[in-house]
Amino acid sequence: MRWFGPAGTQRVLLAETDVRVGGAYEVGFITADGGEHYASGRYQEVALHRRLVFTWAWRDTPQETTLITLDFTSADGGTELAFLQTPFVDEATRDGHENGWSGAMDRLADHLAGKA
Repeated sequence: MRWFGPAGTQRVLLAETDVRVGGAYEVGFITADGGEHYASGRYQEVALHRRLVFTWAWRDTPQETTLITLDFTSADGGTELAFLQTPFVDEATRDGHENGWSGAMDRLADHLAGKA
């Protein structure tokens, strides 16, 4: 609730998770233009401290489901995150997600650094 969403997120509205294989999640946020955005999916793989794999679909385009894989590895006293999301219906959708996730990762970094 404190960091999720792309750059310019005004407020996180919803962050519900059931982190287990087969468990569901739903997130929602308001962006700077006042738009409300919701996404949800199910966890496909959960390996504590190592990996999360889950589906991702926007409420408005549920037919465009992607798969997100997060791999966590120890690195220099911290944790390195490898992020992969695929497949996309087109390049514009891919680029939009890249922009959104980059902003979310920046917001997470600020949160972890105590800046947000």
